[in-house]
Amino acid sequence: MIGYVAVAAIGYVLGTKAGRQRYEQLAGTYRAVTGSPAAKAVIDAGRRKIADRVSPDPSMVELTPIDPGTDVLEPEQMAKKAR
Repeated sequence: MIGYVAVAAIGYVLGTKAGRQRYEQLAGTYRAVTGSPAAKAVIDAGRRKIADRVSPDPSMVELTPIDPGTDVLEPEQMAKKAR
């Protein structure tokens, strides 16, 4: 998302008469915003959320048997892949 904004900003700068000075101003602002630890944490959290939603794999959890008389079943998707 930020990459698209950066590309749009560069396109804007190249299309204006402001030239190099405006480009340096926008580039400096972009670096300052994306370089801060708080912004990096927010960006990383957003990327993780998107990756979790887009991932085709089901969430994996470790299943442990309760007792010898209890069967532990795996998710249906995993059983089909194993065959």
